[in-house]
Amino acid sequence: MGMWIVILLVAIVMLGAGVVYMTVCFSRFSLIKKLAGESKKKEKIFGLLCVAVLGTALCLVFSLVNAVIVIVNLMLFFIIANIIAFAVRKALKKERRLYIEGGIALILCAVYLCIGYFLANNVWEKNYTLSTDKSTGNIRIIQLADSHIGTTFDGKGLGKYVDEMNEKDPDIVVITGDFVDDGTMKQDMIDACAALGRLKTKQGVYFCFGNHDKGYYSNEQRGYTKDDLEAELEKNGVTVLEDELVFLDNNVCIIGRADKSEELENRNGSRKSIAELMQGVDKSAYTVVLDHQPNDYTAEAEAGADLVLSGHTHGGQMLPINRIGELIGANDYTYGHKTIDSTDFIITSGISDWEIAFKTGCKSEYVVIDIEGKR
Repeated sequence: MGMWIVILLVAIVMLGAGVVYMTVCFSRFSLIKKLAGESKKKEKIFGLLCVAVLGTALCLVFSLVNAVIVIVNLMLFFIIANIIAFAVRKALKKERRLYIEGGIALILCAVYLCIGYFLANNVWEKNYTLSTDKSTGNIRIIQLADSHIGTTFDGKGLGKYVDEMNEKDPDIVVITGDFVDDGTMKQDMIDACAALGRLKTKQGVYFCFGNHDKGYYSNEQRGYTKDDLEAELEKNGVTVLEDELVFLDNNVCIIGRADKSEELENRNGSRKSIAELMQGVDKSAYTVVLDHQPNDYTAEAEAGADLVLSGHTHGGQMLPINRIGELIGANDYTYGHKTIDSTDFIITSGISDWEIAFKTGCKSEYVVIDIEGKR
């Protein structure tokens, strides 16, 4: 949660700066100058009006959060274009006659965000192949995380991806948190759980909570509780693991950790250490740890976990802030596969994302992991 507070504060500061800066930029366009006549004051008023109209339109089409995202990105494109244009004019010793760089900034930002919208609102399959000396045979695990039902698809919309996953013939499916969000309505939650009930696996579907699943606000706002969510999941054949583990027939142990957010005072929860959870687990068993937030890598490697699966980071979401979680110490890693000692760590960018309609540092995905073990 700390990472998102930092990002929010940075976004607010950048939004304020962006409004001021873009007011100046819009006032430079020929049409604005023509409308303002010779009045510099009117130029600034019309420039501010352009920013206000743009922001309002974006709020109506998307949301306030996405309006902020667009405005901040447009500001960055204006800054880059203005710096380059200034350097070119200095080198050529020419004065500006038309604000060409402003038009280029608008076009490039629109293209950038259209690509980001496409990457967020479509879902790809990401494949990994791992190997182990343990006697597991070959295992196929499908991982999905961060569906935040209601952001890029609703509860019934999840069914499309369930059908795709069934075609991969998984042995195990795991859901590593943030299945729902504060904004996920009750019917969408029920529909999404019903979609999971259509998954066809050989050894089951397993779920661990993320920081959003229990909700940060009142239960009345969503219309259901954490217990209601858990009941719907279990009704549809999903095993919920919160600091719990289950042993499977092929020498595999699935460990679902309570989310790190349980350590917060307002959650009043608890979270066992990975060492506690793995006490008594036979070292010959292949251990798959489901841990929504990727920030306990050292302890998980020291405990001897074989595979740790996480989400939460959304793959970094957007450039250029895609690695901010690592920089401020909120996450040990942002996206992809990493090995520490004999432990494999995989972080997915998620099948959807929280509130934001764009991904430019990654794309939405579910993960197919093939583990090659001894027979």
